[in-house]
Amino acid sequence: MSTTTTATPATAPAGTYVIDPTHSRIGFVARHAMVTKVRGSFNQFDGSGHFDTANPANSSVQLTIQAASIDTRNADRDAHLRTNDFFDMDTYPEITFVSTAVEQTDDDEFKVTGDLTIKGVTKPVTVEFEYNGTAVDPYGNTRIGLEGTTTVNRKDWGITWNAALEAGGVLVGEKVTLEFEVSAVHQPDAA
Repeated sequence: MSTTTTATPATAPAGTYVIDPTHSRIGFVARHAMVTKVRGSFNQFDGSGHFDTANPANSSVQLTIQAASIDTRNADRDAHLRTNDFFDMDTYPEITFVSTAVEQTDDDEFKVTGDLTIKGVTKPVTVEFEYNGTAVDPYGNTRIGLEGTTTVNRKDWGITWNAALEAGGVLVGEKVTLEFEVSAVHQPDAA
């Protein structure tokens, strides 16, 4: 049984947190054939951050995603996404994000700006996160929950492949929404 211990970020324990990949999701949504959306996720990733409750601007986060772990629930599409047409995962096996600024914009909202590197190209992005609370799990671990999204243009990272549709338009939309559902575990201070 878990218990919720805090409802605001200011009362969450400060310090280092490690993302729990078994209780977190890194996903994306892209327009397909101009009429629907394809959702997917990356199943292998790790990350950590420092949360400064007294001064959130001193907080930071880093994330590393194994690009080959892409999963859109379609093996043929996933295989195509792994090629040079999209991610060129043999050459660029990791996608990374390293924060450069954290800003608290409301009681439970944050803007995290950082460098997103995909396919060897690094561009700044800002992810808007909502703090979902802090809880102590059945094993005594203190966890925080965060959810965030941002929309990027895949062409900014050199992911330009597309196919024209007979009725007009293209097969894959340029805009991609990135989704972050994070459960992170507080780490005890080193002795």
